[in-house]
Amino acid sequence: MSYHNPYTPPRKSATFDDATLAEIRRAAATGIYDIRGAGTKRKLPHFDDLLFLGASISRYPLEGYREKCDTSVVLGTRFAKKPIRLKTPITIAGMSFGALSGNAKEALGRGATIAGTSTTTGDGGMTDEERGHSEMLVYQYLPSRYGMNPRDLRRADAIEIVIGQGAKPGGGGMLLGQKISDRVAQMRNLPKGIDQRSACRHPDWTGPDDLEIKILELREITDWEKPIYVKVGGSRPYYDTALAVKAGADVVVLDGMQGGTAATQDVFIENVGMPILACIRPAVQALQDLGLHRSVQLIVSGGIRSGADVAKALALGADAVAIGTAALVALGDNDPKWEEEYQKLGTTAGAYDDWHEGKDPAGITTQDPELAARLDPVAAGRRLANYLKVMTLEAQTIARACGKNHLHNLEPEDLCALTMEAAAMAQIPLAGTSWYPGKGGF
Repeated sequence: MSYHNPYTPPRKSATFDDATLAEIRRAAATGIYDIRGAGTKRKLPHFDDLLFLGASISRYPLEGYREKCDTSVVLGTRFAKKPIRLKTPITIAGMSFGALSGNAKEALGRGATIAGTSTTTGDGGMTDEERGHSEMLVYQYLPSRYGMNPRDLRRADAIEIVIGQGAKPGGGGMLLGQKISDRVAQMRNLPKGIDQRSACRHPDWTGPDDLEIKILELREITDWEKPIYVKVGGSRPYYDTALAVKAGADVVVLDGMQGGTAATQDVFIENVGMPILACIRPAVQALQDLGLHRSVQLIVSGGIRSGADVAKALALGADAVAIGTAALVALGDNDPKWEEEYQKLGTTAGAYDDWHEGKDPAGITTQDPELAARLDPVAAGRRLANYLKVMTLEAQTIARACGKNHLHNLEPEDLCALTMEAAAMAQIPLAGTSWYPGKGGF
């Protein structure tokens, strides 16, 4: 005889929660894995778990708006004849034409140029509109080799060799057939309307020795003018950074698992890689051990949202950050004004599930001509520039409060951690102590 206690409400399992049950049912019904865009949705230790220790008696703050706090950064000072000089350490991450509409790519270029920073091509090649509206454009060199040609390598201001991405380290890219228009198909040398999955590793090398040869080849093609970046997903940051540097990189780009993607398996997004908070200090340690910290620049990405995030990343040792998802939101993506149309797609504004479908009501992650026309690249570019300006001012405000006259003068000593996890990952003392897990003693 069963008995139900009327005083105890039914309890759902924390392991088999509603989302997990729904995914089991979906997998059982379809027999295929789930694909979506954007980044991880699980809660992870992040920059919110760190706080700055503002100046008081033991530290002397700078007077806001009267004492200068520099935000400039130079990328590619190691070997390149023409390093990139930015007014702000906030850059735009690689997002392809194909994943994004032509108007969105143009808007990114316009906004970055107004703000005095760089934008990045992403997989799929370089469009004339993007090059024309980007004062500083980084050309991504990916395993797919889509659109790759010596002319565009020379037209770029820097070259970023992509080894891995934070949302899917060890995995290749995806672009569903509905986003492969005539122009995208021509640029990528693909059949129109057919799902595409690009390679997860480069076809002409298998290790760091081969990478060194490839970097030398790219330098020869570009007459040693362009900085060479190497981008890795956040999985083994110490060794990947060290090997990239030994192969000859001018800049290392490190992408944590909070970074987004146009499309990949949900199981990848949620279960592969590490939070960017856990990646920065090992990468910095690798640069310090090689005696090249600040000589080889470190750009970090993956969930950067505010000037506080920027300041914290720089305090941990990065030279600059890159934003992707936040930049698209600034352009107008997932705006609640399109909520009715998002509902028709079976999602909601802010969920980002629709990026791979090519039906974005905001006209950003689509190749549909009617939808893409909704985005005004001039107005969207101004919004992005405003956002970058605010982030830069926020980071400056924090740096001044810590008594620093340059964002790069922020240091781990300026931070404390709110949780044991964040303290261990960032190697920052737990608030109110001088200790973090692994350090030993209190």
